[in-house]
Amino acid sequence: MEKLADTFWNIRGVFRVVGVLNIGTHMSVVKRDNGRFVVLDGCELDDAQREALLALTGNGEKVEAVMHVHPFHTLHVEATHQLFPKATLYGTARHRQKAPSLPWSDAPVEDWGDDHPLADTFNLSVPEGVHFVSADERVHVASVLVRHRQSGIVHVDDTFNVMAASGTLGKILPQSSLRMHPMLSRALKQEPGAADAYAGWARWLASAWSKTSIVCAAHSAVRELPPGGFRKEVEDALQKVSGVLDGHRRRYG
Repeated sequence: MEKLADTFWNIRGVFRVVGVLNIGTHMSVVKRDNGRFVVLDGCELDDAQREALLALTGNGEKVEAVMHVHPFHTLHVEATHQLFPKATLYGTARHRQKAPSLPWSDAPVEDWGDDHPLADTFNLSVPEGVHFVSADERVHVASVLVRHRQSGIVHVDDTFNVMAASGTLGKILPQSSLRMHPMLSRALKQEPGAADAYAGWARWLASAWSKTSIVCAAHSAVRELPPGGFRKEVEDALQKVSGVLDGHRRRYG
């Protein structure tokens, strides 16, 4: 568990594609002004991670909410709830479908407005122009992006990726800048204006969240940014998918 700010921690987990390639996953822990904690997402914890997390949160008693923000990150929902059974549980509509027996609260997270239950702690954003849940379940482009107001740290699953080698190599080889999800072309809605909506959302995010200092990306690293770095890297990432967006415009308008 890595402390990234006075009130923000990130835990890196293992997620292997076809049981071999570790592309990583994560969860984050945020301390609110009231001294209690919010857990973002869930991942498999080793003994040391579990002990550190429980020590931080008073054996879990100080966790007041758990929020799951990617519709296809569902493997550890039930285990995370068992770890913090008294916490208010928030998630997307797909989380509710996959774990209907859990005590979900409020509306699905992707439908929250600016006055959402954790608005004093987080800014949220959902990509426009793409399906939040694609018919092809291999396409995991959309998620609810979370920005911690106090620290300026962004927690994101899949929508932005940071390519980094695992293990010892990760300490030697440079990580990539922020990248859009490689399956963006399959996630865009097949309708006029979808490409422009996605591009407009990305440009808005680059500006509105421009003071972001750190991005915790599920796949596969934490990226620390210089002043202005978030805006530049999001705009550069958008430029890298310009061919995908132009192709969509030619086909759908």
